[in-house]
Amino acid sequence: MRVGISLPVRELGDDLGAIREFALLAEALGYTHLRVPDQVIRPNSGHLHEPMTLLAWLAGVTESIELCPSVIVLPARQTALFAKQAAEVDHLCGGRLRLGIGVGTSADEFNALGADFHTRGRKCTEQMRLLSRLWTEDEVTFDGEFHSIDKLGINPLPLQRPIPMWIGGSSDPVPAVRRRIAECSDGWFALCSPEAFRAIQEDILTLADAFGRRDNISAESGVGVPGRTREEWTGLVRERAASGVTHLCMRTLGGQLDAAGHLDLAREIYQTLAEML
Repeated sequence: MRVGISLPVRELGDDLGAIREFALLAEALGYTHLRVPDQVIRPNSGHLHEPMTLLAWLAGVTESIELCPSVIVLPARQTALFAKQAAEVDHLCGGRLRLGIGVGTSADEFNALGADFHTRGRKCTEQMRLLSRLWTEDEVTFDGEFHSIDKLGINPLPLQRPIPMWIGGSSDPVPAVRRRIAECSDGWFALCSPEAFRAIQEDILTLADAFGRRDNISAESGVGVPGRTREEWTGLVRERAASGVTHLCMRTLGGQLDAAGHLDLAREIYQTLAEML
């Protein structure tokens, strides 16, 4: 199981030195991936930097840790422009980008960005199909419900062809989301109990059989540490590991820690997990 950590940008704020130090520490300790949340223009969601720009900066100071925005609200963004941005970040980090993708929940954000909130599910599926082609083909011809492209492409293509795309999860993904995971994604973020995860994952894998992709669908769960005893959070880690998830993301966010506190907790978590797993 691959164990990563979430970058606590909401609490580190504009302390870029602390953000850089946290990313470097995570890499040095051995965390496999670094997750960063997305927000463009939502009220009361906390202090968040634009994830693709932030990851482009972190790409220049890290060497091996996987970089993962989780999750980009894709239907609110222009597909071709995002294809170019993601390809660029993939180059800057040497092929270490893994994209988390979701449809979003804020109609106000979609309206502010000039996007249609009500068609976001269908659009997301079409965007993922198109992105896979834009990242692997020099020229693309595509005629869909939301996109029409005639012999156009981005240059350069990303190092990863295509860039991995994971679906933002929920406690119980609806059938359309499960199908999108099965058809278009490399994995999903499971926000449910281990018992629920097993049933949902089996349903997703059964759907993936129809696309010949059963062996290509991974899953990631998360464990927040602040507010829990060591026995409590390590117990959650054991439960998640036993459920069969392939990835785990640890979180230091939620305890209103200062920069030093986040760094110390990241060290403590990794040292504890090294003894467990």
